[in-house]
Amino acid sequence: MTNTPEKLRCDACPVMCFIAPGNTGACDRYANEGGRIVRTDALLMLSRADEAVPFAAEDWDGQVVRPAEHFVTGIGAGTTYPDYKPAPFIVSSEVEGADLVTVVTEAIFSYCGVKVKIDTDRHLGAETAIVRAKGEAIGHVTTGEYGSQMLSLGGVRHLTGGSKAEGRVACEALLALCNREAVELTIDGGSTVVVQAGEPPIVDGLREERMRVGCGSATIGMFASQWQGLVDEVVVVDDHITGVVSEHQAGKVLGWDDTGIRVKGAKSTPGRYFKVAEPGTGWGGTDLSDPLEILGEWRAKKGARAGLTLLMVSTTGEHFGYYVLDDDLTPIAADLPEALRGSVERIAENCEPALCTVLFMGGAGGSLRAGVTENPIALTRSVQDRRAYLTCGGAPVYVWPGGGITLMVDVTTMPLNSFGYVPTPALVAPLEFTLRAEEYNGLGGHVGAVRSLDDVRATGGEYATESRVEVASDVPWPLKQG
Repeated sequence: MTNTPEKLRCDACPVMCFIAPGNTGACDRYANEGGRIVRTDALLMLSRADEAVPFAAEDWDGQVVRPAEHFVTGIGAGTTYPDYKPAPFIVSSEVEGADLVTVVTEAIFSYCGVKVKIDTDRHLGAETAIVRAKGEAIGHVTTGEYGSQMLSLGGVRHLTGGSKAEGRVACEALLALCNREAVELTIDGGSTVVVQAGEPPIVDGLREERMRVGCGSATIGMFASQWQGLVDEVVVVDDHITGVVSEHQAGKVLGWDDTGIRVKGAKSTPGRYFKVAEPGTGWGGTDLSDPLEILGEWRAKKGARAGLTLLMVSTTGEHFGYYVLDDDLTPIAADLPEALRGSVERIAENCEPALCTVLFMGGAGGSLRAGVTENPIALTRSVQDRRAYLTCGGAPVYVWPGGGITLMVDVTTMPLNSFGYVPTPALVAPLEFTLRAEEYNGLGGHVGAVRSLDDVRATGGEYATESRVEVASDVPWPLKQG
């Protein structure tokens, strides 16, 4: 670090802030305290026991802690910038007779984003529609998956390839989502949705309660036997596949009588219809407020008759209607019989609570890998061959096959406020590589920088900080995976 009058230059990231005494840098993660750069957040250690562990504290009694009981995470650890530095903490441990090394760092991710899964059958926006935060484009609607709408947010083009405002807002939104905060997003030509990891989505001001039980066809398959003998026909309205019980294979197996019903839309297979309406926020994710709009004329020659009963229901049980055909074979709304109410409630009961899932996704590049080894490709191969076990704040990650180290992690499995940022703009995420000592030596690791856990606790790191301990109870113990 180099001095300017009354200021210190922080080299913890590429911004290289000059920080005045008593102030923090642009990221709020480093400060000038008493003429030295300090890390403002505590270094997080995971523990299997509810025990407070002082970090570099004068009253530490020097008692040796078994390494398997504590795990140093990247949260609060500091970064590898400039590239030539070894990682902030390279910690040795012994687990079940095996010598392990855990390399700990806070990684700066310009190449990162989040994948958001929103449990709702309501139409949020067309595929590829732009998703905005505070008016700035930060991503797009991607292909819908079973019972959920999917968003792809962030990425290097939004973070660094657009205007300064776009990059700043994209980074701000990603940081909030990864730290499990609520973010309001608007979709061009679609809805406004409030997303928060682990919480129900709020779509156009309405809190979503249920994830659909399945498509219309699946709902027929699950509940056809419960409707038999109570109603003459059942139509499960769904934006993707609308089901008709009398035509469906489930109904045929049960011996369901033909009803002469006619459904508008593209017939896929018997009892399964595509495109019965446009996508929307109505019945079953369609734009329907009146489900009868999808029905054509009933056919007497195919079984339609006065008095025939019809249940129409959505895939969440949120919408339902009961009808009786009059003498002109026109469906007339009637009160739902108590005998059928239980089956509608059963659909709702089988719907899971609607939630938002946020997966952080990033590519671990050169500077990070150089903090682990002098030969970065060796680390990549070790991770891809599963000889090195990668965690994010102690939480298990999924590493994509193929080139590089592209990882994905559910942010709800990580400690709260695991993520930070630098105003380049980029996110900062904790990473830990755990591998056998002989593997680390073999891939050209920074062997001279390896320290014991006791030494880390007693003397800290390059940037002075405190530590805090969380009990690791909700995720697999990181060192057991190494």
